[in-house]
Amino acid sequence: MGSILEALFYGNIRPDEGIHPKHSEYHGLNQKISSLIEAYHKKLSPDEYDELEKLIDLLGQSTSMYSAAAYTEGFRLGALMMIEVMGAGEKGVGGSG
Repeated sequence: MGSILEALFYGNIRPDEGIHPKHSEYHGLNQKISSLIEAYHKKLSPDEYDELEKLIDLLGQSTSMYSAAAYTEGFRLGALMMIEVMGAGEKGVGGSG
């Protein structure tokens, strides 16, 4: 297996494709959303449904941007924690900054 850095460089790491929330309500929530969207599709005129789809698309874009920012911040925080942990060993036990 190659290095993580090589895989990242060649675009072989795509964390967004491997995210599968384990929250027990996630699957049911998505089913409810799909059912509601289908109900609106039947209830609304084609123009009204197109407007709803535009809103859903905008919400998806917003959620995607938020998720990317959260991922980046989490990664940054994790890296800072590793730097702190690795630096703590150099200062000795109980040493202060």
